[in-house]
Amino acid sequence: MNLAKSFEKNKIYNLLKQYNDDIYIVGGAIRDILIGKNPENIHDFDIIVENIPAKDFSKKFANENEVTTVITLDEENNIYRIILKDKINYIDVTNPINNSLKEDIYRRDLTINALAFNIKTNEIIDYTDALKDIKNKKIRAISEKNFIDDPLRIIRAYRFASTLGFEIDSETKTMIKKHKNLILMPAVERRNCEIMKLFGGKYTDKVIEEMDKAGIIDIIFPIMLDVKKVPSNTHHHLDLFHHSIETVRNIQEIYETSSKEVQEHLDRIDFGGDTRLAHLKLGGFLHDIGKFSTWTIEDNGRHRFIRHDEIGEQLAKGILKEQKFSKKQIDYIGFIIRNHIYPSAVISAPNITDKIYMRYIRKAQDNSIDLITIAKADRLSARGVAISKEMIANNINGLNKLQEFYLKIKPTLKPLPKLLDGNQIMKIRKMKPSKELGDIIDALMEAQQDGNVRTKEEAIEFVKNYNIA
Repeated sequence: MNLAKSFEKNKIYNLLKQYNDDIYIVGGAIRDILIGKNPENIHDFDIIVENIPAKDFSKKFANENEVTTVITLDEENNIYRIILKDKINYIDVTNPINNSLKEDIYRRDLTINALAFNIKTNEIIDYTDALKDIKNKKIRAISEKNFIDDPLRIIRAYRFASTLGFEIDSETKTMIKKHKNLILMPAVERRNCEIMKLFGGKYTDKVIEEMDKAGIIDIIFPIMLDVKKVPSNTHHHLDLFHHSIETVRNIQEIYETSSKEVQEHLDRIDFGGDTRLAHLKLGGFLHDIGKFSTWTIEDNGRHRFIRHDEIGEQLAKGILKEQKFSKKQIDYIGFIIRNHIYPSAVISAPNITDKIYMRYIRKAQDNSIDLITIAKADRLSARGVAISKEMIANNINGLNKLQEFYLKIKPTLKPLPKLLDGNQIMKIRKMKPSKELGDIIDALMEAQQDGNVRTKEEAIEFVKNYNIA
């Protein structure tokens, strides 16, 4: 492949090409072009400059081009980020370690990220057999020491396995198992960034299986130690842990076979810097974590998990908060877990009407597609002896109709008005902040969703007469 010719289609490359400095593109941008990614869609470059301090080059570039800002990422190690005016493209600039390009390359994580390209000479520099590994779709660590120096690289190996579909080689797997207990050492924010990219990959389910074989899942998600204690049953052909993985797999498959409109919705980046799909798959992995603590077995042998959705939401929110996910991420995943059964309950109504559909849409709002997707995935992932093919087909058909109704009516939807706030309700009821207040607010919202309350006057009457059980 003529790498220079491919790079010519890229905005950042053409800006860098005008400089006579010794500039090397390194890492992901080269790898992505070699595996067939459109150069126009590569928006982040890592570069090494040799004959000028990285800080000076960054300032020079900013003065001569349309740049929003230059950020110091690591002053000690001379790493700077140039963010272009479009706020889409950015360049990370550094100098080689100890003024040696070769030494710098050998300090990186994986061979597939260790290629360098000399912009001036168009030379590809491959010290680690990276070209061979990319061709063979292999993920290989450059050295064991590099994993020890920064254990986040262990998770990065799995992240690239998930996003690229490459296989981690046996020697690297051995290194990972040996040093798995180091993976909690990096800052939790850095770890979460890699985990979300992992869940955004096409091959998440396979990678979770590999991580579990290495003993890593139980370290990152200790709750799975309890999840693994729940066996298969008449409704679930898989034990709970593998049901959770299967749900992730089915979410990805549903996404890939969905309409463009559904895909565009799940591709949106609305919180945390990653797609809704990535967050939905993480929600899918965690959706049944409340089952262990709610698990009972009836006299007839049936396994029951009453209120596992509510308990699961509480557990997930605690886990994600501890791991420093953002409030928006936590609220979204908590909502998905709490309501993953809800779409199937909606379509199980004896007489389904537009009013019933609208109540669902008013509750799920912008998460309507997301909840339907996880409900489908959950149904497809539970095929115990008590579940017939007809039951599955009817459920999926009903969920498809619910989604079609939502997509049809979506352009006309407007948010429900807030008729009364908490202070007004407390004044009407002569009460103080309490759980009961929250119950009244929820009940009023449901009444609005059902269309039983439409005006402020009706809301006041509803609140006055609401009977708290």
